[in-house]
Amino acid sequence: MITLDGFLFIHKPTGLTSHDVVNHIRKSWQLDKVGHTGTLDPFASGLLVLCIGSATKLAYLFQNLDKRYEGIMVFGLHYDTLDTTGEVLSTRDVTFDEHAIKAAAETFKGDYLQTPPMYSAIKQAGTRLYRLARKGQEVEREPRTVHVHDLVITGQVDDHTYRFHAHVSKGTYVRSLAADLAGRLGTFGALKTLVRTDIGPYRLDQAVNMHDASPADLFKLEQYFAGHPVVVLNDYMVKLCQNGVYLDQRQIKTDKPFVAIDSEGKPIAYYEPVETHRYKPILIFKE
Repeated sequence: MITLDGFLFIHKPTGLTSHDVVNHIRKSWQLDKVGHTGTLDPFASGLLVLCIGSATKLAYLFQNLDKRYEGIMVFGLHYDTLDTTGEVLSTRDVTFDEHAIKAAAETFKGDYLQTPPMYSAIKQAGTRLYRLARKGQEVEREPRTVHVHDLVITGQVDDHTYRFHAHVSKGTYVRSLAADLAGRLGTFGALKTLVRTDIGPYRLDQAVNMHDASPADLFKLEQYFAGHPVVVLNDYMVKLCQNGVYLDQRQIKTDKPFVAIDSEGKPIAYYEPVETHRYKPILIFKE
């Protein structure tokens, strides 16, 4: 097994699960540790960030970022999956025009209470919801507050089908957003296509096809942490740091994450505050 650490930006194709992509990279690169930073549905495509090696400890840093999507919504049909790969359960007339849907989309800006779809990986009583959904079961789900920075209808494709752009917070299900938008218009709605274009500052045009990806495409930890604040440690503290010691106000006073480096600028560890003037090592860089 080779040793690699960092992040890999993949352009996931439709038809594959996020886990399929992880497995492909793990096997083709012969790696032990590969994970992803947030599931992208099989019917969707777009940016998927993989964590390689010790970077698997940092997946949450990407999970907390906002996401941007582009796609197509279809109205008048109720699918069990809230996307057009599912089964149509019922239909309802569509009476609104493009002006009305654009106005309704504007009302979603800000916080709103969203109920996760049954076809999701959320666990309830130890079982993932999609497993219950596949058995035809539906259970009560706890609504969650999500934030919609922007939901814009960008054009009409054909009757009852519209293109859109969405900029949303972590934890937002775009399938549910489409269904909720349709609900405000008195009909049903589902996603026909979905492309994730951005995760925080990272864009789809930075991604590579999983079959073409090579270790040269890795976004290394040193690159990721290049803009972070640093604290310079002496040789004695460097050794302690490499053994996982916590730092405190004797080394630095900050409420921000930072990187500890040695006198030559070599990164030693990434730290996050856990309480006032006390800092925990989250990741220790390999020598």
